[in-house]
Amino acid sequence: MASQTEENYLKALLSLSYNKEDVTISELSNFLRVRLPTVNSMVKKLKKQGLVNYEKYRPLSLTPEGKMQAALILRKHRLTEMYLVEKMGFGWEEVHEIAEQVEHINSSAFFERMDEQMGHPATDPHGSPIPDKNGNIALNKQLRLSEAKKGSHVRLAAIVNGTSEFLSFLNRKELNLGTAINVLEIEPFDKSISVSYANHEFEILSHEVCNRIYIEILDESITGTKQ
Repeated sequence: MASQTEENYLKALLSLSYNKEDVTISELSNFLRVRLPTVNSMVKKLKKQGLVNYEKYRPLSLTPEGKMQAALILRKHRLTEMYLVEKMGFGWEEVHEIAEQVEHINSSAFFERMDEQMGHPATDPHGSPIPDKNGNIALNKQLRLSEAKKGSHVRLAAIVNGTSEFLSFLNRKELNLGTAINVLEIEPFDKSISVSYANHEFEILSHEVCNRIYIEILDESITGTKQ
């Protein structure tokens, strides 16, 4: 059974490898905020366990077994987040730190019961897919709001880099999963976007904010964008 630290490394490697197969030691070190020598030592340990592919001066990648274990850790984390929101009334900005602790409980029955009580949700409170009990992850092809075109009519589908501060900001703006958004204008200078939605006739969102919001197109004929 992997230690909590080992599980954190596996989960970090899975997160970093979403958009590319290989990850460098430096990227993993920066992501975990852990010194390079410490990361190097742990990666060697994970390699011996058959969980990570690694050769000196070459990128890292998870083995099939490593990917499976990492996905199951992520499943426990995201199920916990959803349970805290749906069943216990926590805000989506409050659940990450609690889930970081609960995800290390070594009881598949505990998480399966949690999953059953919620009716097997497909995503967590932030719109991220919940891996199934076999470690499979159904990734949806989505655009960032920063990639939308003027005149687009879209739906807020997911949040990335969802720190509690960022999620609290979205709360104040009354932007939630499922919110329908109209893209009114795109500022050429700083790429900020003017939008309208619900009771908000005009809001300006910075490029950084738009880069953290994933969307689904509600009417492709408006944008000409295909997914």
